[in-house]
Amino acid sequence: MPAVFLKDRSLLSVGGADAQSFLQNLITTDITSLAADEARPGALLTPQGKILFDFMIWQDGDGYMIETDADQRDALLKRLTMYKLRAAVTLAPVAEEGISVCWGEDADGINQGVRDSRFATAGLTLTRRPGRHGVSAEALYDALRIAHGVAISGSDFSLQDAFPHDVLMDLNGGLSFKKGCYVGQEVVSRMQHRGTARRRVVTVSAATALPGTGTEITAAGKPVGTLGSVDGGSGLAIVRIDRAGAAMAEGTPLLAGGTAVSLTLPQWSGLVFPTSPDEASA
Repeated sequence: MPAVFLKDRSLLSVGGADAQSFLQNLITTDITSLAADEARPGALLTPQGKILFDFMIWQDGDGYMIETDADQRDALLKRLTMYKLRAAVTLAPVAEEGISVCWGEDADGINQGVRDSRFATAGLTLTRRPGRHGVSAEALYDALRIAHGVAISGSDFSLQDAFPHDVLMDLNGGLSFKKGCYVGQEVVSRMQHRGTARRRVVTVSAATALPGTGTEITAAGKPVGTLGSVDGGSGLAIVRIDRAGAAMAEGTPLLAGGTAVSLTLPQWSGLVFPTSPDEASA
């Protein structure tokens, strides 16, 4: 598979003597355990525990590289600068625009990139590399994301509207429950320990083309979730798995607009649809 160039991604460099402690005390990711060739998802949360910014992060020499959506970069830089205070940290945008991703048997791309832990969790080796090193075929990457249950902001959820659990960060390496405090940590830890995460990413399938992103998914006229990324008859959605599970157990059709759909939790997640209130709270 040739590398695919994602033009709408941008980079921030984080360096300095305090770079690791600065980020470790601020974002959801445990960066102290990052392997040298590994990229992990992460987020900077609101105090209420919702995703304010989402990104990928990896080691870059003695510092770190943060990859985020181009539309988020300047605001993320400003927010990180606000938290910097007197820490020995340098924050700077990287001039090189865009990211190339490679998967499959392209040894050149695999050897020169960092391995995306989200896809590794799903059983696929995919690497990320700054700059243009591939073709502009973003639809191929989107289809791959959909197939492996990898959600991104903008397409699958709105910033400040989703918790990390909603987008499976608790299962793909983007959310740590073992390190110390960070912004929003108390809320997401409570969700984890009480088992109250109800909204989850699912794969949506239909016999015909799915309607557009943002279409409501319903069961018996009641909302279950919202359609995100779409690729023909396949897509992603964030749904209330308790409501979806109950509907499926009762044989109630699930509809995206007027299109009949089926929902599947990513196999790698280990999650199942609860079929009763007792099971949902277990």
